[in-house]
Amino acid sequence: MELPKEFLLSELLNHNVKGNAALNYGNGENVWMHPPVHRILGWYSRPSNFDLKRNVWKLNQINQIIDNDIFVKGDPAISDLATLNRFPNLIEASLINSEGSKIGVIADFLFDMKTGNIKFYLISRSNPRIPGSSRWKLNIDDILDQQPGLVFCSSISLEDLPLIKSSLKNQFLKKGRKIFDRFDEMKNTATNRLEDWLEEDEDINQKSEFKQNTFYNNDGKKSFLSNKKYDDPWI
Repeated sequence: MELPKEFLLSELLNHNVKGNAALNYGNGENVWMHPPVHRILGWYSRPSNFDLKRNVWKLNQINQIIDNDIFVKGDPAISDLATLNRFPNLIEASLINSEGSKIGVIADFLFDMKTGNIKFYLISRSNPRIPGSSRWKLNIDDILDQQPGLVFCSSISLEDLPLIKSSLKNQFLKKGRKIFDRFDEMKNTATNRLEDWLEEDEDINQKSEFKQNTFYNNDGKKSFLSNKKYDDPWI
């Protein structure tokens, strides 16, 4: 089976690692990466919940991916969690905006399966382990600097980044905003129509008053009667 061209780190860690002779090395636990060049070198798996050792794999050891299993070739390097925790890692690093404030956490990334080069990072607003939370796309070019546990970007807020996956809460808030915007639009339209109607009614009253003033004199009598009194030769 041909390997996918691109893969999410979260998908890689969710697969169970298997070797030759049906050896089971457990699920992936975390990534082994080189942050300065934004490249993934491999990952490590945990054989069991009670095992203190970790199996470290290189990316090029992946032979094939079938369903929820990753089949690897060769043997893993054996290490322990204390040693692996000293390796530099940007996962769950805080994202700092151009004003120096934290706006999110790096939750995931998409990488090239052959080269290991990271295409872009996925940002979570809060705890990245919360299922169903929103994800924003952070391009490599938007990163200004990075330190252990910190990534500095050129954006001010997450709204400046493309939204890749929207949570149910975020979708509800968006729909709510659309409803309120639609309500405001309808209210403004009704207000404008009422103002136009009042202006038209005022114009009609003014025209009616003008016609009445030309038809009647100042005493309220019809003007043609006064003219007839002085101009009619029969009187």
